[in-house]
Amino acid sequence: MSSIAYITEAPPLVAGLTALGLLVALSFFVKILSSTYNTFLRPGKDLKKLGKWAVVTGATDGIGKAYAMGLAKKGMSIVLISRTESKLKEVKKEIETKYSGIEVKHIVCDYSKFDKKAQDDLKKQLVGLEVGVLVNNVGVSYRYPRYFHELPDDEVQNLLTMNIDSVVWMTRFVLPGMIDRKKGAIVNISSGSALYTLPLLAEYSGAKSFVEKFSRAINAEYKSKGITCQCQAPFYVATKLAKMRKSFSVPDPNQFVGLALKWVGYPDCVVQPFWVHAVQGWVMHRVPDSILAWFIMNMHLAIRKKGINKDLKLASEGKLE
Repeated sequence: MSSIAYITEAPPLVAGLTALGLLVALSFFVKILSSTYNTFLRPGKDLKKLGKWAVVTGATDGIGKAYAMGLAKKGMSIVLISRTESKLKEVKKEIETKYSGIEVKHIVCDYSKFDKKAQDDLKKQLVGLEVGVLVNNVGVSYRYPRYFHELPDDEVQNLLTMNIDSVVWMTRFVLPGMIDRKKGAIVNISSGSALYTLPLLAEYSGAKSFVEKFSRAINAEYKSKGITCQCQAPFYVATKLAKMRKSFSVPDPNQFVGLALKWVGYPDCVVQPFWVHAVQGWVMHRVPDSILAWFIMNMHLAIRKKGINKDLKLASEGKLE
């Protein structure tokens, strides 16, 4: 007996539940096919069509540098923004040497001191540039997991300024030009921590959650104007910020950005470009939040204990900053 015949001849309740089960299975299968295509088969956009320049914050290390190199490889001119001029000049030279003909500018900006004057100075240096892509990458996390009340006031402020203010103001600076040209792509590098309850990283995960919600809203506001705003939410990437080594589930920045660039310019709003992270996220979403929070709390308590012991050792040696 075929499935359709079974459904039509079965009692109404059984038929309804069977049909619902088939629809759920079909929906799951379609999602798997869609995710596979988007991750491995879908071609990346020709980002040069969005505008001549790509602006990358936090561009001298990790994901930011990898994005700058990747966008230059795609033929875009690059604006590098970071706080250390010597590192900016090194990356600028590296891009110009590797990709001849690519124009590179650099802007010194310390986002931990992103006051009105710093904002105005940076905005002036972007005037007149046809910015097609903005990558909001700069950010900062805790040195190690801690209770919120244990954070120093300056660290609390720094987490807000670097993770939230930078995203808001950089987006505001480039939007008018994108609106005029009716095209553009904004990429906000968030974190997988934005999507779950993370005790002992409360402010960091909260700030990254802001980036996720902000990205969703901006994407909805401006998609009719040809502008996409995408939140990329990786788990661990082997960077100085993460303090992790490369492994099966921890890509290096070049590996991550190689996949991430394929998503830029598409309407998918919140994405995890590295497929292992996407699988991890799928599993974590199916664990009850209370259980997940309990597990993360205990994991972070263990890391916190190691961090405190390290601080005590450094303090005894007079090396704690």
